[in-house]
Amino acid sequence: MSILKSSDRLAIGACFASLFACTAAFAELPPVPVPPANPVTEAKRVLGKILFWDEQLSSDNTVSCGTCHQPAFGGGDPLPARNPGVDGAFNTPDDVFGSFGLIRTDAADDFERDVAFALNRQVTARAANPAINSAYATDLFWDGRARSQFVDPETGAVLIASGGALESQAVGPVVSSVEMAHADRDWNQVTQKLRTAGPMALATDVPADMMSAIESAGTYPVLFEEAFGDKAITAARIGMAIATYERTLISDQSPWDRFRAGDAGALTPGQQQGWNFFQATECAICHAPPLFTDNTFRNIGLRPNNQDIGREAVTGSPADRGRFKTASLRNLAGRANLMHTGQFVAVNQVFAFYAGPGAPGNPNRDPILPTAVPPPQVNAITDFIVNGLTDPRVMQEQFPFDRPQLHTESAPLNPQVDHRGDDRDGRLRAAHHRQLPAQRGQLRLQGGA
Repeated sequence: MSILKSSDRLAIGACFASLFACTAAFAELPPVPVPPANPVTEAKRVLGKILFWDEQLSSDNTVSCGTCHQPAFGGGDPLPARNPGVDGAFNTPDDVFGSFGLIRTDAADDFERDVAFALNRQVTARAANPAINSAYATDLFWDGRARSQFVDPETGAVLIASGGALESQAVGPVVSSVEMAHADRDWNQVTQKLRTAGPMALATDVPADMMSAIESAGTYPVLFEEAFGDKAITAARIGMAIATYERTLISDQSPWDRFRAGDAGALTPGQQQGWNFFQATECAICHAPPLFTDNTFRNIGLRPNNQDIGREAVTGSPADRGRFKTASLRNLAGRANLMHTGQFVAVNQVFAFYAGPGAPGNPNRDPILPTAVPPPQVNAITDFIVNGLTDPRVMQEQFPFDRPQLHTESAPLNPQVDHRGDDRDGRLRAAHHRQLPAQRGQLRLQGGA
C-alpha cells in the first residue's frame, strides 16, 4: 500500500475546501469547470477513483477504466494492440492501434468467436485518449460523442444541461461489448454486481486515500451513501463519481508551467529555444497553450475518410467527415503511440506527416495543412514538446495521478478459456467467476492467481 505524506493530505484538504482553487498551481490553466448538478466532494472523488481503477466494473473482472489510461504513459494505454480496420484483414494499411478489451462473450458469459479476433481479446477501433486535463473539453472521445449534456443512461432524464461531458464519457465503456462488457450487458447487471463486490478486491498496493475510504466504508453501498446521501448505486452516480475523480487529474506542473510562473531555469536552454520556435509555427494554432489543444475537431488527412468518418457520425454533417479531436501535447514523454489511429510512436513522425500531402480521399482536409517545421528547429521543438510539457507527477504516478497495482498486471488474465470442449453452439465456456465476495481477501479466482 502506498502512503500519502502529511503534506499531501494537507494539500488534498486544501484543494477540496476551496473547490479546485489550488489545481492550477502555476496559474496558467483556468479553474476546473464543475457543473452545479455534480458538485465536488471528497467522498465522491475517492469513490470515483476507486471505480476508475476497479477491474470488477467490467463484466469479467479484467478491465478497469485505468487499464487503458495509465498516468505513467501520459494517460494513455501502455500496450497498444492491432485492430484490423474496416477491411477486417490484419497487417494492411488501414490497421489501427487501439486498446485491448474483453474476449467476446454472449449475454450468458460464454465466449463467442469474434470475426476478427477469434477467441483473443478484442481491440478498440481507436487509440485511448488521456483522461488527464479532459475536464476542460466540451465534448469527449475522439469524435466528441460524449456530449456536454449528460443524460441518465437508465431513465433518459437530462441530469446535467451542460458541462457534463466527463459524466457522459464515463458511462460509455462500462456497457461496451468490446471494452468492458459481455453482450447486452445492462446497468441493472452492473449495479447489482457492485452491491456485493468488495471494493478494489482484485488490486494490490492500493493508494492510501482509496484504502482509507474502503476500510472505513467496507462496501460499495456505503461508499455511495457517503458520496450521495443514500446507498443506491445507479449508472448516473457511477458516471458522476468517476467524472469527479477525473476533474482532479489536472496536469499543470510541467517545466513549461514552472517557467511561465517565473522559474527561468525550469526549461533547459534548448527547450526555451524550442518554445520560442513552437510559438512561431502553425502547430500553436491548434495546440494552443496553456492546454496545448484547442479541443476542436479537425480533419488532418491521416487516413481516407471512408475508413472512419469521425465527427460526422455524431453531428450528421458531411463537413465533419474525418474530423477528430485535437489531442493535447502535454505528457507525451510516456505515450506509447500517437493519433486516433495510434500509428505514430514519435513526434518527429508527426512532423513528417504534417509536411506531406496526407492520405488520399480527404477533400475536406484542414486548410492549415500541409505545414512544415523547418528542419533546423525540429530537435528543439521536439525536446520542448516531449520533455518541457510533461508533468513529473504524471510520469512518476504521484498524487493525484497515483494508482493501485491491477490484478491483470501481476497474474494471468481471468477469465481463461476452458479447453475441455465446445458447447452445443460451438462456443467455448468461460472459466471465470461471476461474482466476488464482499470482503477483501476471500477470493478464489478460477484461472487466475
